[in-house]
Amino acid sequence: MYELNDIVEMKKPHPCGTNRWQIIRMGADIKIQCTGCMHIVMLRRKDFEKKLKKVLEKASESEN
Repeated sequence: MYELNDIVEMKKPHPCGTNRWQIIRMGADIKIQCTGCMHIVMLRRKDFEKKLKKVLEKASESEN
């Protein structure tokens, strides 16, 4: 599953060419930020889960 500050890959790449997103807010909606151009997108949890491809990095691993 995914948690706050995880790096995730979505099914479609962002127009800037990067397909790495950081989860910056979780709740009923999930806010993600493109790691390439820092663009922020807010999605409903249902839509996020449908568009999520995989978790690339867990937040706990990158903090160590």
